[in-house]
Amino acid sequence: MVFLEEVYLGNTLQSWLIAAGVLIAVFTFLKIIQKAAIYKLGKVAAVTDNQVDDLIVHMLGQTKFIILLAASAYVASSAIVIKPSIYALWQKAIVLILILQGGLWAGAGISFVLGRAIQKKMDQDTSSATTITFLGFVARLILWVIVLLLILDNLGVNITGLIAGLGIGGIAVALAVQNILGDLLASLSIVLDKPFVIGDMIVVDKLMGTIENIGLKTTRVRSIDGEELIFSNNDLLKSRIHNYKRMQERRIVFGFGVVYQTPEEKLALINDIVKQVIEARECVRFERVHFREYGESALKYEAVYHVKGPDYRIYMDVQEAINLDIFRRFRKEGIEFAYPTRTVHLQSEGREQELDRTV
Repeated sequence: MVFLEEVYLGNTLQSWLIAAGVLIAVFTFLKIIQKAAIYKLGKVAAVTDNQVDDLIVHMLGQTKFIILLAASAYVASSAIVIKPSIYALWQKAIVLILILQGGLWAGAGISFVLGRAIQKKMDQDTSSATTITFLGFVARLILWVIVLLLILDNLGVNITGLIAGLGIGGIAVALAVQNILGDLLASLSIVLDKPFVIGDMIVVDKLMGTIENIGLKTTRVRSIDGEELIFSNNDLLKSRIHNYKRMQERRIVFGFGVVYQTPEEKLALINDIVKQVIEARECVRFERVHFREYGESALKYEAVYHVKGPDYRIYMDVQEAINLDIFRRFRKEGIEFAYPTRTVHLQSEGREQELDRTV
């Protein structure tokens, strides 16, 4: 046919039709491959715990129409003759499209990984999820800055001076906001290292309270008196933190005294009485009880035991029960608790008088 031999833009109509057929065929093939891969890998991902296949499915879903069309057009261009100058521009356009698609794939990977991390954190620590979201934003910002620089470089722009300027500007900004950056990095350290999480009871210096929120710059603690304490993340990590929620056992040391008039045989009973009282309690591990010292107005004893748990209220309930039982047993045995007394000796007309006075 004569009309197929007509020339348009340096190529016959037949060549253009062949190129169009190749473009359609390659595009259809790539689209089918994409759909089939997503379907097959999606079925595998649904029945496995492996996160890699889920990530691949998510990234394949971000493969845009334009990249498939560009790849098909690049293959189809082999069927026609293109001027060298136009072909060079065409190659640059393909490279730019590939860079953009690479950015989309990388962004999808970041979103997938962070999304899974946030999903795990939501049930445990919502403030950590907020921090991870912020870090995801920073990661995507850095990614697209790199993509932009690659695009400018492929367009022939000298990016060396631009990178140097960004570096100097970044240093200036970092110096200007170093306190804020310090708190942000401290927030990241808290999220990754987990010295405490929401709900933990901590003591910082002489301040005690329960963690309510861990933000990007500050951590908020509800004190035992009810007021809210706000700590800078950076300052908080520089402090000595006592995390009582992480205690596996609470060691208790308590003492008491009995009067000096206590008979020797009764003194010998005290250790056994205290040991029996402590061991009778549930969730308690007895350690020791000793006649410790001679006090000013009492024979002093010391007892040590462990509560198998960190809860302060449980400890107080146990200690109260122990105190009441010791009181009952001592009263039954006729053992008197000591109280502060002072003996004053008076001498008058050759006679010495003794006066006991309760202080």
